[in-house]
Amino acid sequence: MHGTPRPPATPAKALSAMDHLIAAHLIGQQELARRLGLNVTDLTCFAFVLEAGDDLLTAGDLAARAHVTTGAVTGILNRLERAGYVTRRPDPTDRRRVRVAAVPDAVTRVEAVYAGHYHPSGTYSKRQPGDDQGLRKDSPRRAEVSNG
Repeated sequence: MHGTPRPPATPAKALSAMDHLIAAHLIGQQELARRLGLNVTDLTCFAFVLEAGDDLLTAGDLAARAHVTTGAVTGILNRLERAGYVTRRPDPTDRRRVRVAAVPDAVTRVEAVYAGHYHPSGTYSKRQPGDDQGLRKDSPRRAEVSNG
């Protein structure tokens, strides 16, 4: 790695940095969900649907990923469907199950809300003045704690 060498972080600084990262994530997730008219759990579930792509999830798959009961995921899917984010499709191999698909217009809406937070290169666009570390999406396996 090239650049300015950094002094090693102490365990206390590493934990503090992680706490700040988690807090920023939670606040940011709540704000993005609010802008989309969703709650954080529903937005998280919609993200799982998007992540699955063309390999559509069953309601049970979604419940397992979100760590909620199948009864709870029914309410989540009802809200997402009413808000125009997902549709339910019959499972072609098991008529007792449904598959969950993202609505293309909803994908566009979500991308528009998230777009202001990322550069086209895939890196986060908002950094604090003097912050040359930040969280780098283009380097997910490397985690470093700044000395600040």
